[in-house]
Amino acid sequence: MASTPGILSEWPWKPLGKFKYLILAPWVIRSTYMYVTKEDPRERDLSTFLIFPFLLSRMLHNQIWISLSRYRLAKGNNRIVDKSLEFDQVDRERNWDDQILFNGILHYLVTHILPNGTNVPTWRTEGVIMAILLHAGVVEFLYYWLHRALHHHYLYSRYHSHHHSSIVTEPITSVTHPFAEHMSYFFLFGIPLLTTTVSGTGSQAVIFGYVTYIDFMNNLGHCNFELIPKWFFYVFPPLKYLMFHSLHHTQFRTNYSLFMPIYDYIYGTVDKSLEDLYEMSLKRKEELPNVVYLTHLTTPESIYYMQIGFPGLASRPHDYSSSKWYLWFMWPLTALSSLLAGIYGRTFVVESHRFHKLTLQTWVVPKYKKQYFLQGQKSSITNLIEKAVLDAEEKGVKVLSLGLLNQTEESNAYGEVYVKRHPKLKVKVVDGSSLAAAVILNSIPKGTTQILLTGNLTKVAYAVAFALCQKGIQVASPKDDEYKKLKESFINVSSSAETSNLVLTKKYFQKVWLVGDGMNKEEQVKAPKGTIFIPFSQFPPQPFRKDCFYYCTPAMYTPASLENLHSCENWLPRRVMSAWRIAGIVHGFEGWNEHECGFYTTADIHKVWQATLRHGFQPLPITFSCLEV
Repeated sequence: MASTPGILSEWPWKPLGKFKYLILAPWVIRSTYMYVTKEDPRERDLSTFLIFPFLLSRMLHNQIWISLSRYRLAKGNNRIVDKSLEFDQVDRERNWDDQILFNGILHYLVTHILPNGTNVPTWRTEGVIMAILLHAGVVEFLYYWLHRALHHHYLYSRYHSHHHSSIVTEPITSVTHPFAEHMSYFFLFGIPLLTTTVSGTGSQAVIFGYVTYIDFMNNLGHCNFELIPKWFFYVFPPLKYLMFHSLHHTQFRTNYSLFMPIYDYIYGTVDKSLEDLYEMSLKRKEELPNVVYLTHLTTPESIYYMQIGFPGLASRPHDYSSSKWYLWFMWPLTALSSLLAGIYGRTFVVESHRFHKLTLQTWVVPKYKKQYFLQGQKSSITNLIEKAVLDAEEKGVKVLSLGLLNQTEESNAYGEVYVKRHPKLKVKVVDGSSLAAAVILNSIPKGTTQILLTGNLTKVAYAVAFALCQKGIQVASPKDDEYKKLKESFINVSSSAETSNLVLTKKYFQKVWLVGDGMNKEEQVKAPKGTIFIPFSQFPPQPFRKDCFYYCTPAMYTPASLENLHSCENWLPRRVMSAWRIAGIVHGFEGWNEHECGFYTTADIHKVWQATLRHGFQPLPITFSCLEV
């Protein structure tokens, strides 16, 4: 909100929460019913019927700009304002669709109040010309002075400061205003629409075209990157003044015009650094990362939870046990995104962060979790990851962290296959297993003497089991095949003392369980009351017991100096990163000149843990859980 919120700052339907859209239901139902029940096509009111589809198209239009802006900003080229975007801004701009809902209500009201509000024709040339002239001659002039008035300390502190809290603008920053301020904008932008309607020259082209124009220009002016190349301004010289609104969010006393800066020139409020900013933004090249975290999509819906997806979902942990109800209605878009991901066939950038001297990026392999376990997909996935490794090498990346790509030992041998294929790689491939093991070891309650280890064994599981046995803690395995694999891995690297601490058991009395993928409900039922489940896999177990404790997957809090972190990593809370992701960052900071990949290659667990703490990463509370039963 504004620094000292004024009257009518809150939207009137705020108490309704997610059910606010039901406000439109009566009008949508009525307009649809009236349209489909009229037998004579000439009596059907198409213009009123199209209001609701148009509102949906506006939401899609804005979301396309959001995704495009975040993708371009992650790459870094043509960026205007080079500062950090944080969670507080995402929360402040979460309800950007309120203005679309508000405009929809007003659209329907106009159809009931004004005589010419219904059965509006598709096109009226005189109405289109009138709307253009009214916008250029009246709306732009009035907006300039309204905007200047909103920067007066009285109105600014009560209303407009809410909008200017966002220094790093996103497309939806353009519509992030208190309710009272939006009302003033409606009366302003309503001048061309109401005038043409009342005069009988209105048309669907004016109504839908003008609003689309406002949306497009608002998004373009707040997307924080330069989109139009310089040569375009030589062909259309006036357009070169339409993309500088982002500067207004850093220089509050200049550039008050809406889209046409003529009044800034007349009244002397044009910022002198406009041309320099434009030239600098065009020259800004794509950022070359120092550390890359390579991950993949988990489910078809997971694209919405990424930073380039829906801001409201990306900024909150993804609960895989349930799906948002409104995502069910988006199955055509979900199917299309899945198809495009398969066709695209190469990694793409979704996030970029700054951590002191390091530039960090997240690249996504367009494959889903289940595909990693399909025999027919293994070759394709291996080739995609190998291409990403070579791209990182070409761009001069220091460290490539494989992250969620370590699905199984058989898939890529924890990255070792790429190092063997390309022995002269300068980029260091890190699977992060050492830090993941360190996090787990430091999560086990002090005084523990016995633990039970179950689930599909991974490199992390072997490392943790061996470290625990070295400490004299008994590791019990309830399955014959898992016990044999663990014992065989101990033979060549341990003494009989460590091996003796590894036991096969059919009893489930241990109060601390280390669990991986494959643990089922039947096993959880056997655990005694109060058992602590600590995952060693990258995916959390499905919680079942309300009388037990489920720890988070290996993860740590990030330091405050890690910038531009405004989305959650899968199910993890805000400003929490998985150990596999952090491992690559620490490797890059320390400048370690070796790979950490392959089943038998593990870094010094204590050394990695101490280095991680030294760089400001903090362990989660022992009782912390990101899972709910």
